[in-house]
Amino acid sequence: MLKFLSKVKIEFNALDPRLPSCMEFLAQCNARKAKESNPACQLIVKRRTDDHPPQITVTFVNGVEEVFDATSTPAQTIRNMILEKGQLLETEQMFREAGETWPVIIPDEELNQPAPSIKFEFHI
Repeated sequence: MLKFLSKVKIEFNALDPRLPSCMEFLAQCNARKAKESNPACQLIVKRRTDDHPPQITVTFVNGVEEVFDATSTPAQTIRNMILEKGQLLETEQMFREAGETWPVIIPDEELNQPAPSIKFEFHI
């Protein structure tokens, strides 16, 4: 998960009952496998003393920043969203390295073509 990120900032008040998602996400970020996937990823933990809701901010390697409300978003959902966006980043990089344009634009006439039929034969 961290291999797609350059920075993770986790903010929470330790006395806030809404912090489980932050703590779980922090544990995932501190896991050996996650750290080994990107040792350069900066992990910032900000312990707050006000009523600001728990929040997780991630910065992707391409500079895009995304803020998650950790009061209503489970850590696993945040992780899955990061992995999905990371796969898109990898795909984009692969196309660019191959000299292809990104995003791939499919002409309307190709979108409207009927799909070829596939014939199945079952032998018993």
